[in-house]
Amino acid sequence: MQVKICGLSRSEDIHTVNEAKPDYCGFILHFPKSRRNISIDTLHALRAGLSDAVIPVGVFVDQPPQTIANLLAQNLISIAQLHGHEDETYLSALRRLTDKPIWQAFQVHGTQDIIRAEQSTADFILLDAGQGQGKAFPWDLLNEVRRPFALAGGVTLENLPQAMQTGAQMLDISSGAETNGKKDFDKIMSIVTTIQGG
Repeated sequence: MQVKICGLSRSEDIHTVNEAKPDYCGFILHFPKSRRNISIDTLHALRAGLSDAVIPVGVFVDQPPQTIANLLAQNLISIAQLHGHEDETYLSALRRLTDKPIWQAFQVHGTQDIIRAEQSTADFILLDAGQGQGKAFPWDLLNEVRRPFALAGGVTLENLPQAMQTGAQMLDISSGAETNGKKDFDKIMSIVTTIQGG
């Protein structure tokens, strides 16, 4: 099982993931509503210190495809994760600009959202309860998913054993890896060790 630690914003966070070595780390870009949002200048600085063992993912909400493609072309990020209202027309436009992987996140409230996610042409889907609120949705809905997916939203050290039994290929963790709104070294080490060991 793979793990992504999302919402890195400080140099300390980079040191932590370099040591913990999750499969992926996430940077939230061009989304000021998020307290984890960072500028492109900060991305440059953080990315420069990131270990080659950790794949950087850019998280975007309703951004112009060209904006994302530019960051992918500069290798500042290796994967684009779409977290807004992007539709198939948007995905087609972005694919014309890049051949890098595209992930798409879906807010799950019921079966209809699972069906919509399964129909996405994105390379990989993430199933979430919201946009970084740290809440979980009813995980029994995941029994209906027939394609590889990541589980995001509300995953913590406490419910990690249950999350690992949902059939997800990856767990995407942000607030569950924090204490008082900041990434927590010990939590991240424990999360990554548990998931990669399982």
